[in-house]
Amino acid sequence: MSDLASSTRDTIDPTPTDWAGSAMQRRIRKRYAAERRFKLIGLGAVLLSAGFLAFLLVTMIGNGARGFTQTEVALEVDFPRSSLFLDPAAVQGFGGEQALANADFDTLVGEAARAQYGANGAALFSDGARLRLRDAVRDNPEILRGRATIWLPASTELDSAAKGGGAAAAEAIYDGLAAQNRVRTGLNWSFLTGADSTDPTLVGIWGAFKGSLLTMLVTLALAFPIGVLSAVYLEEYAPRNRWTDMIEVSINNLAAVPSIIFGLLGLAIFLNFMHLPRSAPIVGGLTLALMTMPVIVIAGRNAIKSVPPSIRDAALGIGASRIQVVFHHVLPLALPGILTGTIIGMARALGETAPLLMIGMRAFISSPPGGFSDSATALPVQIFLWSDEVSRGFVEKTSAAIIVLLVFLLAMNGLAIYLRNRFEQRW
Repeated sequence: MSDLASSTRDTIDPTPTDWAGSAMQRRIRKRYAAERRFKLIGLGAVLLSAGFLAFLLVTMIGNGARGFTQTEVALEVDFPRSSLFLDPAAVQGFGGEQALANADFDTLVGEAARAQYGANGAALFSDGARLRLRDAVRDNPEILRGRATIWLPASTELDSAAKGGGAAAAEAIYDGLAAQNRVRTGLNWSFLTGADSTDPTLVGIWGAFKGSLLTMLVTLALAFPIGVLSAVYLEEYAPRNRWTDMIEVSINNLAAVPSIIFGLLGLAIFLNFMHLPRSAPIVGGLTLALMTMPVIVIAGRNAIKSVPPSIRDAALGIGASRIQVVFHHVLPLALPGILTGTIIGMARALGETAPLLMIGMRAFISSPPGGFSDSATALPVQIFLWSDEVSRGFVEKTSAAIIVLLVFLLAMNGLAIYLRNRFEQRW
């Protein structure tokens, strides 16, 4: 009877530890094959992502590197024989800026270019050549007393030919000028120190960069303390009721709202109701702070929640007050997680364009802003505007501006990561 029961049990419930059996070997082979396929799929996904990233970086750097250089053509100007009729004393004395503004440097460039390079000589220079010539006279008015050779920015076609992307005719002209040592290509300092312009050879990134910097300062100054304090209240002090639940749901929903909605909110509140200056960094910062705050609140709550309850109990056990527990123990331990959320929120705000377009930060700004209430634009908006230009010269400037934006983003994230790691090492 016992032998029959044992035989029946073996038939119904065969032992799974028969590693030498054919069924177990098939299952093991399938398991290993599935694991190998999963590894290959994961490796392929990583390689594909790295390939797309490498393609993006190579494309941006390849096109953007040329945006940091500029081609210049030498122009010999005989000021006494020109039609400029500008006295050095008038430039140096009171009202010199007005005298320079009234002087016809455009005609002077055309006359000197035709005298030196022929009837089509003026086509070798960009529209901004007159501004560069005016700056040269302002820096050294004594050149008005004689002849001077001044390096002026080349036209867009000649600049493209110098960088290997121009038409055949422009490349032939460039080769002829290079043989005479009348053309050169060097670092474009005006791109790093100037502002927007209608001429691609004169555009600069500093105006938009300063606008983004001022906007980010306003965003951080508002979103970080308000977001952290909101997270502390909701996690440590707020009672658990329907009102608190409704607030939590609202914050979670706000974190997923499209950014253009915040732009409409900023337009309605800060411009139409509060009448703050249009296209100003303070308005952009306020709008982006509304968008960034929910992200910081959610990250802050999760970081505070991850602090072990034993920390609170130990602090309360030695006589610490509730506020001392929060600000002396809980917040320092939660700060690395809070900074991580801040990095994510600020990185999102730095790359936003739609909210800033809604509040008017797409205006043509020819000079860097002097303060938080001055008219300004931002790097993402500047990139958007340049990408919509017809002139070919703006293509490389757009890529160069993207490189500046990426460097700005990496620097900001690097600082936040350094602060986060420093607090982690302290605890």
